[in-house]
Amino acid sequence: MAVLTGRMEQEIRFCSAPDGVQLAYATHGQGSPLVRAGTWLTHLEFDWASPLWRHWLAELGRDFRMIRYDERGCGLSDRDVMNFSLEDWVSDLETVVDEADLDRFALLGVSGGGPIAITYALRHPERVSHLVLYGSYSRARRARNDPDAVEQEDALIAMIKVGWGGVNPAFRRVFTTLFVPDATAEQMKWFDEIQQRSTSAGNAIALRRGRSTIDVSAAAREIDLPTLVLHANEDAVVPFDEGRRLAGLIRGARFVPLEGRNHILLEHEPAWQQFVKEVRAFARPVSGRELRYAGQLDQLSKRELEVLRLVAMGRSNLQIADTMFLSERTIERHLSNIYAKLRLTGKAARAAAASILSAAGDEVERAESE
Repeated sequence: MAVLTGRMEQEIRFCSAPDGVQLAYATHGQGSPLVRAGTWLTHLEFDWASPLWRHWLAELGRDFRMIRYDERGCGLSDRDVMNFSLEDWVSDLETVVDEADLDRFALLGVSGGGPIAITYALRHPERVSHLVLYGSYSRARRARNDPDAVEQEDALIAMIKVGWGGVNPAFRRVFTTLFVPDATAEQMKWFDEIQQRSTSAGNAIALRRGRSTIDVSAAAREIDLPTLVLHANEDAVVPFDEGRRLAGLIRGARFVPLEGRNHILLEHEPAWQQFVKEVRAFARPVSGRELRYAGQLDQLSKRELEVLRLVAMGRSNLQIADTMFLSERTIERHLSNIYAKLRLTGKAARAAAASILSAAGDEVERAESE
């Protein structure tokens, strides 16, 4: 099934999870693969026309071959589902990745997709090149030891029971206001409608209950991958402090605060532009020019390769110095030598060097083991 939008074509396919649930997944764009872990409130077909999601699809599709899917119980995936748990959601991600025949890819976890992405990355670090987490958390509402958060969760579930399937969108508008408080009237109407289009009231409750007790803090501490964490500073769905806490758990993770209130970043807000810029710089496809440089990595010493590996993980010069028990000045000297050997100059040298390392892949591992 193909859907045209602008100059991009979306291809929708189906695959079966181990428990028989049929999952719908879609691909679009060009470049290295970027997989988005599933969340609720998505619909592969209707998201193309949505003023809330179309800019996400268009912008990310410019630099990546994007693979996304409707999670079980939602969108075009099977709605009649019994099992909603972290293990089921991670298994679904594994199924889609295998079905799409992906070897190595960047992984994007948005909101409730974050814990799924973290768990997958810990289990399959050889397949994840970069981990990007936006508006996410390591512990859900009922796992935070916060009575107010539990009370809020109970209230939201009660509203789903009363108003999710009704004609009057008043109860659904509560979710809309939380997720996109700065939305236009058109955008709010779309969000009101996507709630009903994406899933049933029963599934919405089951999904929230399944996620509400998740705690992947221990898994986050074990992640050793290049990681970028971004979070809006006035997010009403996932508190900013939870995003900051998540970044602190992951070794070497870079944290980017975004100015804004919207949980789903809107096209014309500055936070969206910053998000796109940061993700492109962090996980963008490697250019042909950089690929040509990859063959020059054999000029680097073992210590320079180790410095470059830590750069690719997003660590600062000070963090690298602490890790290698060297002075920050020594790290700066190593970086100068690396840039000279790879013929890189200017402000983009650091990002380009990290991309070259990613492009070289197994070549670097062999060099470091010799």
